[in-house]
Amino acid sequence: MSTSRGELLRWQFDLTWSLFEYHLERLEPAHLLWQPAAHFWTVRPDGAGRWLPDWSDTEPDPVPVPTVGWLSWHIGWWWRVTVDHARGRTPPDRTEVDWPGDAASTVAWLRALRAEWLSVLDGLSEADLDETAPFPWQGDPAHTVAHMVAWVNAELMKNVAELGQLRLLHDARAAA
Repeated sequence: MSTSRGELLRWQFDLTWSLFEYHLERLEPAHLLWQPAAHFWTVRPDGAGRWLPDWSDTEPDPVPVPTVGWLSWHIGWWWRVTVDHARGRTPPDRTEVDWPGDAASTVAWLRALRAEWLSVLDGLSEADLDETAPFPWQGDPAHTVAHMVAWVNAELMKNVAELGQLRLLHDARAAA
């Protein structure tokens, strides 16, 4: 029995999501803005009801350690942009993607993005996977929609591992 590329990519996404759910189900308000190091990035209220991420257009050296809040914003940002590209919509600018501001809203936001992504995945044929990726390599024929889906899976897996590690560190320190 052979497995199509689409089935394999969906399986990989579902596996990664199951690992994410493990952490989302255990996400507590105390995890979100916990500062794991002296040099960190987080999300901050702007005084007008928006939560905005720390950001630099050039990679800082050393790279700041993100908070769970920042990581969850980062996932939501790149995923929103990817879904919009995949659907042929104009994505929002990074500065237009706000963090929801609390654990329940953040989890709901990420789960809604998952539902949108599953709709995209479930609508892809094998021929669609061979089309040029609309993101993150706009117009580069060397990168297909299959590459984009694999990139989403890899990016999500990396961010889930980072978020999970921060959550575990927070809880271990709290228990000590």
